[in-house]
Amino acid sequence: MMFEADQRIVFIGDSITDCGRRDVRAPYGDGYVSLVRAFVTARFPATPLTWVNRGVGGDTVRDLAARWDRDAIGERPDWLVVMIGINDVWRAFMGRPAEAVPLPEYEATLRTLLRRAVEATGCRLLLADPYLIEPDRTDPQRAQSDRYAAVVAGLATELGAPHVATQAAFDEALAVSPASMWADDRIHPGLPGHAVIADAFLRVITG
Repeated sequence: MMFEADQRIVFIGDSITDCGRRDVRAPYGDGYVSLVRAFVTARFPATPLTWVNRGVGGDTVRDLAARWDRDAIGERPDWLVVMIGINDVWRAFMGRPAEAVPLPEYEATLRTLLRRAVEATGCRLLLADPYLIEPDRTDPQRAQSDRYAAVVAGLATELGAPHVATQAAFDEALAVSPASMWADDRIHPGLPGHAVIADAFLRVITG
């Protein structure tokens, strides 16, 4: 396993990470973060870890930038786990184009934030793709989402960070099942969809 005893694991992102962690599902939410924590704890009970969820629903990379000092650097992570980009794409397809984040801005902002976190804390990074639960890769939103996921994969290589291919995990499931099995809106998964994401994380974390 990549984590070591007594390390602090901080997750940051949008609603997929948040999952009610700020209210009735505090402090971990009821999505993939909670599942990853539970399974890592169950498999490695002799490796105590501190888990922190700093997801906020609706966030884009611009919103992360506004709270980065408090919610990423200020948490002093040993590992910083980042999944962001779904809203950066989606806003352009839901009638709020001014709130969408163009690809060059997304890449530049995310690179700057990640480098700042490493320089300030010495943390390791774990980067996960944004995704769209849509099997048709020619669908305009899916095609755009894939471009943002490619940025994350590129940054993972550039920064020497493990990479969680969440889109590929959903594509594997979509090859044998309908998108409606995993989410009603192609974005917000139910528990089985969060299990797909968590399983992708566990493959990377535990080998």
